[in-house]
Amino acid sequence: MKTGYFINSSLPGSERGAAAVLEQLGRHNVELYDVALGLQPGTDMLLSFGGDGTFLSAARTCVQQGVPILGINCGRMGFLADSRPECVVESILSGAYTVEECDILEVRCESLPSAFWPYAINEVAFNRNGAKMIGIDVRLDGFALPTYWADGLLVSTSAGSTAYSLSAGGPICAPSLRAFLIVPVAPHNLNVRPLVVSSGSVIELEPHDSSCEVLFSIDNQSVVLKKGAGVKLCVAPFRMRRVRLADRAFFGALQEKLFWGQDIRNK
Repeated sequence: MKTGYFINSSLPGSERGAAAVLEQLGRHNVELYDVALGLQPGTDMLLSFGGDGTFLSAARTCVQQGVPILGINCGRMGFLADSRPECVVESILSGAYTVEECDILEVRCESLPSAFWPYAINEVAFNRNGAKMIGIDVRLDGFALPTYWADGLLVSTSAGSTAYSLSAGGPICAPSLRAFLIVPVAPHNLNVRPLVVSSGSVIELEPHDSSCEVLFSIDNQSVVLKKGAGVKLCVAPFRMRRVRLADRAFFGALQEKLFWGQDIRNK
C-alpha cells in the first residue's frame, strides 16, 4: 500500500502523533512518503495530520487525482479531520474504513489571484471589508433571488455544513448529500433564511453596490475583490474522496464534538 502524508508541523502534537502512526505503518511494510515533495503516481491514500485547516490544504494535493484522504486530528475539534492517531493504524491495516464521496464547489472569477486553488471543499463566502453592510445579488440557474443585505453571504457544500455555515445558522447536512447551502451572515432582515439547493445548480454572486469592496474567501484562502467583481459557482467535475474509519460515524461526531442532543432526560 502506497501512502502519502501531510503534516502541519506548526500545530503542537502533530509531528509527535504522525511519528507514532508512520512508524507503526512502516513496520507493516506500508510504503510512505511526504507529499510536500509532490503526489506520487500509484498513491492509495493520503494521511493528513493536524486539524480541519490542515485537511483542506492537504486535499488540494490529491482531490483532482481521486486519491482518498484521511484526516487525523492532532488538535481539538475537527469534522474533516475527525480520527484520533491511536485509532488509525489498526483500521488502515485491517481495511476497517469506507471511502465517502462528497461534492465540492468550482469557483469561476476573473479577479482571483493565479495562485488560488479555484475549488471549495467547505465553502465560499463574501464578507464586508469594513463597517458598512453589503448587499449581494444572487442568481440561481439564471433566476434572480432577492438581494441579501447582511454582513456577508456564504455558499457551503454538504461536507462544509458543520463549518462556517453552522456558525451562521445554516442547517446540518450529511456530507454525502448532493446539495449546496446558501446562507446569509447576520442578515438585516428577519425573513431571510438559509436556502438548500441541488449541487447541480449554477449560482452567481455579485456585490449589489459596486462602490464597496468585499472580502472573498475560498475555504482558508481570502482576497479583497475588485469593485464590481462577480463569482460563478457550480459543482466541480471531480468529487472529494474522504476516508472514514468504521468507528467514526458523522452523527456520532455531532454528539461528541457539538454535544448534539445533550439533555439530562437522555441518560
